[in-house]
Amino acid sequence: MAKVGIVMGSDSDMPVMAKACEILDELKISYEINIISAHREPEEFFEYANSAEEKGFKVIIAGAGKAAHLPGMCAAIFPMPVIGIPMKTSDLGGVDSLYSIVQMPSGIPVATVAINGGANAGILAAKILATSDEELLGRLKDYSKKLKDQVVAKDEKLQAEGYKAFL
Repeated sequence: MAKVGIVMGSDSDMPVMAKACEILDELKISYEINIISAHREPEEFFEYANSAEEKGFKVIIAGAGKAAHLPGMCAAIFPMPVIGIPMKTSDLGGVDSLYSIVQMPSGIPVATVAINGGANAGILAAKILATSDEELLGRLKDYSKKLKDQVVAKDEKLQAEGYKAFL
């Protein structure tokens, strides 16, 4: 049973949403991924959001651009955490999406990551799930150590080879 629902309004969001999938895959967290437009398919959207708890989702990651109603509408229906990913847009660079997701009315929170922040959405979903899963918490700690080790390795390369090694 999938623990995380991932939903996006368009296939153009896939490169960003794939980053969340990659993190969840690495941390061995099950998910279901769908393309559902809250504006173009309202009946399908309501079915998705209303059945998410029954499907076993503990968190929904919702990515959307422009008017970006998908995360907020998920949060209005789904009783557990929703993480919104504002998508960079050609019109306003994603600020429109960011404002649409982060400015939710009182009582309908959406945890919001950076514009195009798919990886952070996956990590945040994992951290939420890890509050009640010791094995997952261990995998998250290992992931953090891997990130640290990557930075240390880059600094060692810089110290040994100089800045030109990165150009």
